[in-house]
Amino acid sequence: MGLVVQKFGGTSVANIEKIRNVANKAIREKNAGHDVIVVLSAMAGETNRLIDLAHSAAELPDEREYDSLISTGEQVTITLLSIVLNSMGYRARSFLGFQVKILTDTAFKKARISMIDTHAIEQELKKGSIVVVAGFQGVDEENNITTLGRGGSDTSAVALAAALRAERCDIYTDVDGVYTTDPNICAKARRLDKISYDEMLEMAMTGAKVLQPRSVEMAKKYDVPVYVKSSFTDEGGTLVTKEDKEMEREILSGITYDRDQAKITVVHIPDKPGIAASLFTPLSERNISVDMIIQNASSKGYTDLTFTVSKKDMKEAQKCVEATAKDIGAQKVEVDDDVAKVSIIGVGMVSHSGVAAKMFKTMADESINILMISTSEIKISCVIQRKYTELAITVLHDAFQLEKKHK
Repeated sequence: MGLVVQKFGGTSVANIEKIRNVANKAIREKNAGHDVIVVLSAMAGETNRLIDLAHSAAELPDEREYDSLISTGEQVTITLLSIVLNSMGYRARSFLGFQVKILTDTAFKKARISMIDTHAIEQELKKGSIVVVAGFQGVDEENNITTLGRGGSDTSAVALAAALRAERCDIYTDVDGVYTTDPNICAKARRLDKISYDEMLEMAMTGAKVLQPRSVEMAKKYDVPVYVKSSFTDEGGTLVTKEDKEMEREILSGITYDRDQAKITVVHIPDKPGIAASLFTPLSERNISVDMIIQNASSKGYTDLTFTVSKKDMKEAQKCVEATAKDIGAQKVEVDDDVAKVSIIGVGMVSHSGVAAKMFKTMADESINILMISTSEIKISCVIQRKYTELAITVLHDAFQLEKKHK
């Protein structure tokens, strides 16, 4: 039997009773003959508590110390699980990111994994241990503790699965798989048995909270089969894997939304080469990700440029853009955080016409105004007023009949 990596999120380790449940799932795989690595997040709410502490100490905490602080939540859960497993008669050893070692770059808060030294883990697996690893964290070349961004434990798990050539990576969460849309909003949402890496990546990047986008990128790159499962039931599950012919029969796989959006418009910019670079380079240098970008047609030598960023980056992005706007002679900068992004996703869109028209007409029939549009081969995203988010999701889900499994 091969190696299985199991990842459990914060709600799965929220208390000792739930940690015992995690232990039982790890033991089940161990008794089935697998080597087992368990990757854990901090207890539900703990990372937010630590972030609040950091910001109560300083408005803009030093980034090195900030990462050192918010990474401590995982130390609690991995040691508690190891204690539980050992008390149940199963050898277990916990490892922090730097003990593994999970080497990253120096981008605090958003570090990227560059290499994993698998030696220490392999030695423990040979001894028959269940290895328990802290997700979300690593260490840079100068031995500074780094964190991988929110949801980074998913990336930790897939990276370990890739580095150790695991048979599969099981991501346990509080839902029993990937749905056609958020079942809390749309009662007709249907669980998918299987979804392609590309579709899952688009869903993750456009608001689905099931998996972190970087974990899906890594799974695709290294061909790691990922199962999304529930921590609290053995029913259901969704396999994230390579695209196949069965998937191509579905025009759409899902509808996602993201309320964590802010729209920034730079008004009346001189329309000449280099202006866009001068606006976006400072944002890149601050590790601020820009999502959708639209530039209006030039009129009398001037144009407007609109783009979106996440709300958490809004203030820093606004400050950065306002400084650049003065330098390039723009008239003003407008910011709107009362928006949301709604996206439809599916590999079948490549071979089916009329999908965009159907999406736009469905929203128009409900008087939902579209502020921005962005497309790719398998995705169409629209920025709308935030108050229409749930309505848009519901009517689109009905229009494309996603409650049905098409054959």
